[in-house]
Amino acid sequence: MACHIDGFIAAAAHTVVVGDEKVEDRRADCIMAAWNCAEAALRLLQVGNTNIEITKAFAKIAEDFNCKPMQGVLSHQLKKHVIDGNRAILGCETQDEHVDEFEFEANEVYCIDVVVSTGEGKSKETDVRSTVFKRQVENSYILKTQKARQFISEVNKRFPALPFTLRAIEDEQVARVGVSESKRHELLEEYPVLKEKDGEVVAQFKFTVLLLPGGTKKITGLPLGPLEKQVVSALSVKDEDMKKLLASSANPKKQKKKKAGAKDEAKEEAKEEDK
Repeated sequence: MACHIDGFIAAAAHTVVVGDEKVEDRRADCIMAAWNCAEAALRLLQVGNTNIEITKAFAKIAEDFNCKPMQGVLSHQLKKHVIDGNRAILGCETQDEHVDEFEFEANEVYCIDVVVSTGEGKSKETDVRSTVFKRQVENSYILKTQKARQFISEVNKRFPALPFTLRAIEDEQVARVGVSESKRHELLEEYPVLKEKDGEVVAQFKFTVLLLPGGTKKITGLPLGPLEKQVVSALSVKDEDMKKLLASSANPKKQKKKKAGAKDEAKEEAKEEDK
């Protein structure tokens, strides 16, 4: 789920278990692996740290739960009207996929997307029809049919930079004709429906984070909530560095500065003692 106010974006995702049954199988391992990865990312997303540190943390924690981070998942920097900024954190580094290392800076915004699998961590497209797209603003082409031109005109006007669903297009026939022709000429970026191998489990947690002068602030995303008691994994984080990180506070409090009056009083007390 995501929304924006005047182009400023916030997004979130949360895995749930349907029903009240206690979960103690591989589903529990996967959910707890993803949750601990998300909590580690929140603590590592500090000014001066790097994106590579977070990617390595994902790998260590997932391994302790006999799971793998999903390949192809990126956590992007958010900017006004930009949902996939150039600065990104890889969920899983491979030979074919890597990003440049960089340090986080103050006043940046990131959407952390954690997806973990009990399988190989490789997704593939399904036969389910995609209904979510984003305009590829760098490409332009004069479409041939009137309905296609009507479609892309509506997209350019209502969704010039951010993802949209075909349900939002007023005329269904226009959407059906327009999306086909627009895809053919690379005017749209498609968000396909992906899946893991049959029988495997995938868990996801996503949240938006602000790197403020006073510290890192998580502004979307839910707590683990009922899953904390419902989901019980026999596995746990073993890596000592990760255990220490997860035990630390996600919102370290800064020491408050003493007021000027309090400082003066302290000085006067010290003078009295010297006498």
